[in-house]
Amino acid sequence: MEDYAIYVGGKPFMNYVTAVVMQFTTKGADKVVIKARGKFISRAVDVAEVVKSRFLRDQVAVEGMEMDSEEFTNKEGKQVRVSTLDITLGRVESKPAPEPAPKAEKPKKEEPAEEETPAEETEEAEKEAK
Repeated sequence: MEDYAIYVGGKPFMNYVTAVVMQFTTKGADKVVIKARGKFISRAVDVAEVVKSRFLRDQVAVEGMEMDSEEFTNKEGKQVRVSTLDITLGRVESKPAPEPAPKAEKPKKEEPAEEETPAEETEEAEKEAK
């Protein structure tokens, strides 16, 4: 199985959505991993949600997420720690639609017996008191 990974960064949002959709549709990928670090994590989550809810609805689902952090030395020579997130989207096997259950006849509602309302009870009590 080939590893299909999309690294989310500073490019326009729809570029990543298109890249993920292309992996599933033209490359025939069964799984695609959306990878992001730092401030781009929220964009990666948005990409995954748009792919699964708008473009490949009922065809892909989130199979897993992996959180981590990496430590490296920046340009100024400081040790920096940055969060990472990998979101794995996978194909959903199509299941045959369940057969609808036969419609049962609804039982007819019985009319409730007329009961005295509190106002009527009060009027009767007042008449009896007189």
